[in-house]
Amino acid sequence: MGHFHPHIAVDQRTAGTALGRAAALTLSFAALEALGGWWTGSLALVSDAGHMLGDGAALLLAALAGWMARRAPSGRHSYGLGRAEVFAAVVNGTALLVIAAALGYEALARLGQPREVLGGAATLIALAGLALNLWILRRIAPHRHDMNARAAALHVLGDTLGSVAALVSGAVIFMSGWTPIDPLASLFICLLIAVSSLRLLREGVHALMEGVPLRLSSESVGLAMAAHEDVASVHDLHIWTLSGSRVALSAHVVVRDLSRWDRTLHQLQDLLRERFGIEHVTLQPESFQATEVRVPVPDPRRREA
Repeated sequence: MGHFHPHIAVDQRTAGTALGRAAALTLSFAALEALGGWWTGSLALVSDAGHMLGDGAALLLAALAGWMARRAPSGRHSYGLGRAEVFAAVVNGTALLVIAAALGYEALARLGQPREVLGGAATLIALAGLALNLWILRRIAPHRHDMNARAAALHVLGDTLGSVAALVSGAVIFMSGWTPIDPLASLFICLLIAVSSLRLLREGVHALMEGVPLRLSSESVGLAMAAHEDVASVHDLHIWTLSGSRVALSAHVVVRDLSRWDRTLHQLQDLLRERFGIEHVTLQPESFQATEVRVPVPDPRRREA
């Protein structure tokens, strides 16, 4: 008999609140930093402002996706709208790549035509941005187990490193007057954006394709289940991501004694929850046949390697 636990964690609500506040602060400061970059002539500040603008929109999208994920399941969406979190992570990663490409192009153009930059003012603005990003990162960090919150944290981490680059750029210009450091800092920020977004896209697309979560191995899970004293073998094992922090599993379990299935079922559920963090479990029992041999569940990622 299949078994499914509907569950909406309280932490999802707190994560959504943190993301909403982070979005408002990020968008507000992005506007101020853009004005500051225009006033000081610093491309690094303008790049960081563009990064924060995109990230602020991404944080807003993440908060909206989190709200959708908390909505109760319906007859039309039996799992609820939790997959919106995964989709938002993919959109965020794509937006970051576009931002990185635009800023990188502008930085390369600026390398050939350096412009005067007010290093002192740029340094102070970048320092304020760094302080804000560190504060936001601290607020989001407790929710990093959630894919959507982790995606947002990657955005903020990129902003933090971007603020550091802008800070170094402003300080160097203030002390030495060497303006090429400004577009070079912008290129560094673009590289950070590209690396984080590609990692995020890989994880998000993998989840949308219903792949086994990267932190899990289907072989390890299957062998752990098959090691139970009442289990003869496990087959048709499927593990996939429902939403950012919710993983589902279904499998056929060949048991030695169907009369003990209720006990076996609860013990397997406890095993999957405690060892692998899987709470949404559907298991179908099958009677043991003397000719059956326990076969380890293969890890699909090994076949791809």
